[in-house]
Amino acid sequence: MTAGEVILTTPRLTLRSWRETDRDAFAAMHADPEVMRDLGGPIDRTASDAKLEHYIAALRAHGFGRLAIEDSRGFAGYAGIMRRDQGPPLDTHVEVGWRLARAAWGKGYATEAAATALRDVFERTNLTEIISYTSADNLRSQAVMARLGLQRDPARDFTLANGWQGLVWVARLSSAQAWQAPR
Repeated sequence: MTAGEVILTTPRLTLRSWRETDRDAFAAMHADPEVMRDLGGPIDRTASDAKLEHYIAALRAHGFGRLAIEDSRGFAGYAGIMRRDQGPPLDTHVEVGWRLARAAWGKGYATEAAATALRDVFERTNLTEIISYTSADNLRSQAVMARLGLQRDPARDFTLANGWQGLVWVARLSSAQAWQAPR
């Protein structure tokens, strides 16, 4: 592992820093209309490459970020913790998120990868709260959030200028506990 490289493992998955060879699979995932349904539809290669560059820069800057997920067949998507510096309604926050290639759906990878990323960041940083959000109709992501043990926080729900409505969920860590996703 090189300086700044992140590698996390589970019995089925590897979460790791990005490689140049991930670009094609990353772009293919973002071109899939079903994968991108809750995010306004597919994005083109230029937008996908810009997103990947943003993820690489965030990982370098903070020591945590979105990580590539590999299963036994190769690239399966991404998951991880991301510092977000955006304007209202959420301003600066830290978010856990994931996106999987359609072939990786239904295997529990999102929960497994996000739980691993949460545990890692809570252990390596002084963060005590990480949020997650999704649209009201994205029941798959809401189910992952529930399996992770995140708590709904309706007081923090928001609507963006484009009309997208986000439901907020929260992972909290007290100073006396280690974070563990329910089993």
